[in-house]
Amino acid sequence: MHSQTEENYLKAIFKLLEKGEKKISTNAIASLVETAPASVTDMLKKLAEKKLIRYEKYQGVTLSVSGKKVAINIIRKHRLWEYFLVEKLGFTWDQVHDIAEQLEHIKSESLISRLDSYLGNPRVDPHGDPIPDEHGVFHTQNTIPLSVASINSSVIITGVIDHRPVFLRFLEKEGFGLGKKIIIKEKEDIDQSMLVLISGSKKLKHLSNEIARNILVLPEK
Repeated sequence: MHSQTEENYLKAIFKLLEKGEKKISTNAIASLVETAPASVTDMLKKLAEKKLIRYEKYQGVTLSVSGKKVAINIIRKHRLWEYFLVEKLGFTWDQVHDIAEQLEHIKSESLISRLDSYLGNPRVDPHGDPIPDEHGVFHTQNTIPLSVASINSSVIITGVIDHRPVFLRFLEKEGFGLGKKIIIKEKEDIDQSMLVLISGSKKLKHLSNEIARNILVLPEK
């Protein structure tokens, strides 16, 4: 059995590895779990003793096979609970993260299996992040940041990188929800900001490069 703190560390390490980092530093973990680097070092020693991670001082951290399995299971539960909160209880996508952080530590695997089945085995959560199946398999899409989409192309919003409530509320207010079709009308050479048109609207929307980089899209087929 693993403590909530241990599970949070394993999830944090997995998310850093997901971003493409090969070996994770204690400072990167400290930033994600919001604690002091010295506390991180102590926890990493415990996780290494349990063979959940491979850790050598100054050499970075990687997950063991068993550690990766625990991390993926936590992420699976977190994203299923987010889906449930939005689709069945009417929460908005900017309200669910903190609640799911609490629910993800429920240990009952039969509950999660039934939850998954009840929800229809969803592939993505309300933010467009892939939900791993019961075998830990992620069904990923070949998404790209909106910022690299070409002028006059038509794309579908499939997810976001920035999960901060303030960012999600901005997107909601401006009409940039999941599944929305967008046409890129103009791009500014000086700052790579863009003018886009949401399908069904006649009003052009201005997006900074920072915002566009945090919206994930798929080219329309």
